[in-house]
Amino acid sequence: MDLKLKDKVVIVTGGAKGIGEGISLALAAEGAIPCIIGRSETDNKHTVSAIEAKGGQAFQVVAELTDPQACADAVTKVASAFGRIDGLVNNAGVNDGVGLENGSYEGFIASLHRNLVHYYLIAHHALPWLKRSQGAIVNIGSKTAETGQGGTSAYAASNGGRNALTREWAVELLKYGIRVNAVIVAESYTPLYEKWIQTLPNPEEKLKIITANIPLGNRMTTTEEIASMVTFLLSERSSHTTGQLIHVDGGYVHLDRAIANG
Repeated sequence: MDLKLKDKVVIVTGGAKGIGEGISLALAAEGAIPCIIGRSETDNKHTVSAIEAKGGQAFQVVAELTDPQACADAVTKVASAFGRIDGLVNNAGVNDGVGLENGSYEGFIASLHRNLVHYYLIAHHALPWLKRSQGAIVNIGSKTAETGQGGTSAYAASNGGRNALTREWAVELLKYGIRVNAVIVAESYTPLYEKWIQTLPNPEEKLKIITANIPLGNRMTTTEEIASMVTFLLSERSSHTTGQLIHVDGGYVHLDRAIANG
């Protein structure tokens, strides 16, 4: 299926590692131009080089997304380089473990900036360009907003905010023909997930328990599977889909966990 994304300019925040990298690679494979915004120039350039080695085109901007001015400047750099923005994937964030018992006001607010505020800022600054292109926005979210996890109040709150903004923006931007959807992730083995699992007392045992409770195939969702849904939602092939929270999670959130082990 031709997704008709050739030469479309798409911002991907945190697009150099994990799920973001998967999205960048998938977009490039469809002929789009992923524009990676992330804090690490080394990581950004590594992904750009991987895309270019396969004959694709990509762009990168180094920015600390917790800095509001850096968000504005990053969008300006993308727009200046290409003269257009056709899509936005808000993806950057980290499950940073700022809980209710072990947290603080300062930590909670800092986590909101790491995980939610820049979703608004990047979209706000990209909006004039998205109006021109009638582009699309995809927000990456987490199951924690719906299931909870324990010990991560700020991240859960941020993801609840991402879900709410998805539906709010879908309504606000209807008049411009801009579609807004979210892809909700449950268990996907990324470098950040690896880092988290290794903090647990028995990481290998815990990983087996988690995967055993994923109904479809008793396995993690791959970054490629998440990226495939994101590229579809950015494309004209999903032209009548907006305001949706689409779970790419092997049934983890909504199916009865009792069926996972037969």
